[in-house]
Formats: sequence, C-alpha cells, structure tokens
Amino acid sequence: MIVRPFKTLPDLFCAVVLSLSSDRNKSGIVACEPGSNSRPVRHALVTGGAGFIGSHLVDALLAEGAHVTVVDTLETGRRENLPAERAGREGPVGREGRAGFVFIESAVGEAIESGTLDGGRFCEIYHLAASVGVKRIMDNQVASIRTNVEETSTLLRWVAAGQEWSRRREPVLSGAGEFTGAATAKVLIASSSEVYGKSAKAPFSEDDDVLYGNTTVHRWSYACAKAIDEFLALAYFRETQMPVVVARLFNTVGPRQLGSYGMVLPNFVASALAGRELVIHGDGQQSRCFCDVRDVRDALLALVASKDTSGRVFNIGSADSISIVELARRVIAVLGSKSVISFLSYQEAYGAGFEDLRQRQPDLSRIFGATGWRPRISLDQTIRDIAARQIEAVVRESRPTAELGGRVVVAPSGAACLGASTSGKEMRP
Repeated sequence: MIVRPFKTLPDLFCAVVLSLSSDRNKSGIVACEPGSNSRPVRHALVTGGAGFIGSHLVDALLAEGAHVTVVDTLETGRRENLPAERAGREGPVGREGRAGFVFIESAVGEAIESGTLDGGRFCEIYHLAASVGVKRIMDNQVASIRTNVEETSTLLRWVAAGQEWSRRREPVLSGAGEFTGAATAKVLIASSSEVYGKSAKAPFSEDDDVLYGNTTVHRWSYACAKAIDEFLALAYFRETQMPVVVARLFNTVGPRQLGSYGMVLPNFVASALAGRELVIHGDGQQSRCFCDVRDVRDALLALVASKDTSGRVFNIGSADSISIVELARRVIAVLGSKSVISFLSYQEAYGAGFEDLRQRQPDLSRIFGATGWRPRISLDQTIRDIAARQIEAVVRESRPTAELGGRVVVAPSGAACLGASTSGKEMRP
C-alpha cells in the first residue's frame, strides 16, 4: 500500500499547523490534560476513519473543534465519507475555522513504521480499522486475520513506546525500529459482539465466559481475532498503565453503511426500494439488536471522555431484539414497499461449514453506569435514514451505482427512484 500523507497543499498546511501548535511542552508531546489554562487543542487519531462508523466519529470530533487525523486504506472505507469530499473542497476546517483535518491513505502499521504519523500529538486514539462483514471474512481469510490482529498489535506497541519515551525523554527502540509513539493518549479499541461466540446466554454481559466453534469453521476466526485484540489491550493496561478501553459493538447500522460485505439492513433497504425480494439467509429466526451509528458514535466519545473506563470492556448496542424475518417485514412496512421475502440456506450463501448465532443481545448496564449513555434513535428512523441516503446517492451520481443493487429508474424530470416504474429510462448498474 502506498502511503500518501500530503496529496495537496492544504493537506500539507494542516500538517504544518499541527506540528507547530503552541500547545506542546518541551518534550514535543501535546499537553492534553483537562482543565489546562491554555485550553490546548484536542488532537484525535481515527484509524478506519473513512469507514461507516469511523466517518461519523470524525464528523463529531471536528464539530467539537478537535484536530483529526484519519488513517484508512480505503479497502472498505470510502473517500466520499471523508469531510473534505462531502464538502467538495480539499481543506476541511473545524468548528472554529482552524485547519484541522489530515487524511493518510495507508494501513495503520505502514503509517506508523514509515514515520508518517507523528504520534506525540494525539490526545485520543480511536482504533476502528478492521476487516469486517461476514462475506469479507469468509472471502479473505488470511488477510482478515492478519489485519485484525497485526494492526492492533502494532498500534498498541507504538502507543506503549510513546509512553516510555515520555517517561525517559529519549527515543525508544523496538524490534521493528524506532517509534515516535503516542504518549498519554487515551486509546479505544473497537471490538465486536462476536467475541461471545456460541454462548446461549442472553443478554451477554462483559464478564461472561465465551464459547467458540471448531477451528475448521473459519467463521470463528473473526471472533478469536477480536478476542486477541482485547487480551492485548488489557495486557498493556496492566503492564504499562496505558489508558485503554475496549468497546464491544453489537450490530451497528445507519447511513453510509454498505451492503457489499453482507450487512443485512442496507441490503434489505436497497431491495425494498427496488421492489426486489428481500433474501434472508437461514430460517430468519436468528435475532439481533440493531443500534444506530449516531448512538454508537456518542458512546465511543463518552467512553474516551470518562476517567473511569480505562482497563475495562463495555458493550455498545441496543437492547431491543428482533428476528431477521421480522426485520425484513419491518423494512417493507416502513418503506411502503411491495417486495416479498425469500430464503437462502447458509451453505448456498457462504459455502459449506458456515455457522451462525441464534441470538445476540447486550447487557448495557455497565456503560450506562459509567457514562450514562443509552441509545435514543429508533430502528424505524434508522431505516428511513438509510433509505434517504441511498436515494440521495442515486440523485447525486450522474449514473447509478452498483452498491444500491437492483434496478434504478431515472425519471425524465431528473428525479431518481428505485423500483419497477415503467416511466423514464431504466438503467442497470
């Protein structure tokens, strides 16, 4: 992967502003302590920041006046999710008009080991970069495991090196070479409800035992990889006092989510808008709890802001459970679609040896006790917002895109809709 930190002069300008910020102490480390009389600039690193969840988090950080650096390979993230692309300009600014955004197209490990990241300036690090989605995990088995374990390991080692450098005020060498590090940054590691494995307990609490399937069933590799990430993060907390918190995400949904990698709700919405069948894998009785990405974003921010979350694991999601067949019916009803439901076996969808969980519901008492956070956006509202986003994408593009699926009808007036209308010009992506 090619590392391209400065594609334009505005990007370079942003980096220079960050590097010359007056809120550094003599060691070159940003003073991030709350309550400082100088009101230091808040610097945040978001890995996977061009992705579905990461881009919503970036928007919130910029709106709060933070300076944000995003590292993303764009393998599953999208350039149009970045604030500069959506605004139609190269140099986005924070709320107070400061140059405050840098995008680095790179894998996390490459950005660190090449020296592209100046880790000393970050107060907050949100590690969201990962291989996600059932289809992607099944289709890219080796790469998915390596990405989900090695990138997290490299990031945590880099942060630990920065902590040691801050203590000793001299460079710290590791097996991979010299690291700048990221001293005193609060780190959030995004994990997954998949770590609970095949447990039949409901709801899942953070201290529950986990149960995985056989290693010959690749579906469990994602759960194991995320569990290793958690073990690493908590080990660094115990051994180095790194302020790190683990967030276990349960079925996050909302605007900007793609169905390309097996995400169920955007696929259902696209099919309902197009008047196509909503295809359910399995018998449809498996249940999930769907939480809007904007609620999840707020939870991530709350976990990092709290002083009582380091060294702990927190569930993030909705406590409202719904079966997949009921979800399909809900989408059809909310969007007023005439679509019907069909079923596809797991073997037909993913090949032999695939296993699924029958239910997945979080206990949210821990995060509520620590931060007061609760989800607030209804599933119906999320469905409507996903649909609006998909229709907007059709209107915005000069030609239909494959990510919406199905038939796209562009009316002579220029309005666009998805469906089986016979008026206008029918186009197939």
